[in-house]
Amino acid sequence: MRASTAAQTVAALVVAARLARGRNRPPPLTAAPRPRPRPAGPISVVIPARNEEPRIRECVAPLLADPAVREVIVVDDQSRDGTARVAADLGATVLAGTEPPAGWVGKQWALHQGVQAAAGPVIVLLDADARPKNGLCTALADLLNDCDLISAGPRFITENATEQALHASFLATLVYRFGPIGPAARTPRRLLLNGQCLAFRKDAMTRADGFARVRGHLTDDVALGRLLARDGWRVTFVDAGALLEVDMHTGTADVWREWGRSIALRDVTSPIGLAGDLAAVWLTMALPMLRLLAGRPTPLDLALLGQRLLLTLPLRGSYSTPGPGLLLSPLLDPVTAVRLTLSVLRPARTWRGRAYDRPGSGSSGRPRPEGGAAFARRGRPDRSVRR
Repeated sequence: MRASTAAQTVAALVVAARLARGRNRPPPLTAAPRPRPRPAGPISVVIPARNEEPRIRECVAPLLADPAVREVIVVDDQSRDGTARVAADLGATVLAGTEPPAGWVGKQWALHQGVQAAAGPVIVLLDADARPKNGLCTALADLLNDCDLISAGPRFITENATEQALHASFLATLVYRFGPIGPAARTPRRLLLNGQCLAFRKDAMTRADGFARVRGHLTDDVALGRLLARDGWRVTFVDAGALLEVDMHTGTADVWREWGRSIALRDVTSPIGLAGDLAAVWLTMALPMLRLLAGRPTPLDLALLGQRLLLTLPLRGSYSTPGPGLLLSPLLDPVTAVRLTLSVLRPARTWRGRAYDRPGSGSSGRPRPEGGAAFARRGRPDRSVRR
């Protein structure tokens, strides 16, 4: 057996084992069949927002109409548009965010400020591009009886078939690298989270000082989840597509540029892990399609292409309006593999109009995150009292 064939066979077996974990996926998150006479507890929703005037209304308005939500805090991260005005007119509490201190990425600093200001014991974090539905916050709060940190996967809104095809191809790389959402990760190093929607208890996060400890990460959500999992937190990733939609991007070019910059998870993955992720994507997604287009697929290539097409069926649940872009997405897998490689080799250090220094470039650069073991006692949630 040639070395390339052997490598592809090994990668295929690894990916197949990851995909097989989908058989143990928990059921999707749904709202309670009847509204509760009294909400489960005071829930504070914190939304970091920087120049989000076109999208903030569709995020805030449903939350203000949800009886389980006691306050909606929009942290206006020095927006230059009407974000703060729109949020205040709707009835949200607007917190004027300050400039991030040295070593902090803007989003983590905004979240740190918002969590400090929140009054409720249960906190739900939402990105401004989220479109929550009634029942989302209550369902997340209920899960906190058994979990310490919850990440929710949404349904994505895409504008056309091309955008959906590229987005679905990017999404498939995550599934091939980490498996489907739901089953627990085998190790914190392979834990995946979605920072567009997180839920936790304020007292536990305050003790853990989570956002300060991942203050320099551009992949802040995954960094936070892995750090807290090492501290002993019970972290789960649930499918909340029935209760949450997200309008992430403005078009195909925006998917390529903005999601592509972070898709490799470079600042939370070891070099060996990155090499393994690239090998899995190139050998099991890109190479079979390239050989098919060249008219020289092997039997293993055809099997891998069949597996990839089958993946488009469960991916339908990840989109608000699944369309032909899903079936076309395997054609873009070689392009996606190139973008993933660029994300590894040329990591971006800019976000939302701010540029961040590379690690070790000085006091304003990203500090080295502190390890979870040293903070295990301080950071672990107190489970002696059931709430």
